[in-house]
Amino acid sequence: MMWRTYKNEIMVGVSLLLMVMAFVYKEGQISKQAETAKHITTSLEELKEVIALKKVWKDKNLSKKVERLKGVVSPSKMTWRRDGKKLTASYKALTPRELNTLISKIMSLAVEIEKMELHKTGETYEVELKCKW
Repeated sequence: MMWRTYKNEIMVGVSLLLMVMAFVYKEGQISKQAETAKHITTSLEELKEVIALKKVWKDKNLSKKVERLKGVVSPSKMTWRRDGKKLTASYKALTPRELNTLISKIMSLAVEIEKMELHKTGETYEVELKCKW
């Protein structure tokens, strides 16, 4: 029977408790939505990057651009082996200018470099390169 005397206070307390619970639920849902939106934005950016890379790697002229690496140095300084879309090349006795030109050409190509070793012997350089596209 005590509850009848405190009926109004109990109702206010229960309503405050419900309001706090509703507020906590709402804040949880808002933070979850923000996290989902951030995840979707990141996924979309990654997808755009993958599409752009596919366009670059699908380029029909990429094989011709790789063939231009033959003309960077004289044929006596290199060994060249190309199997389909894989290239294995070794360059020996390169001057610093030839090395700079070669590295600039390689880095401007849209190829996946699997192995690239650079050794300096005296004033000359040796480069071993394996790449695919």
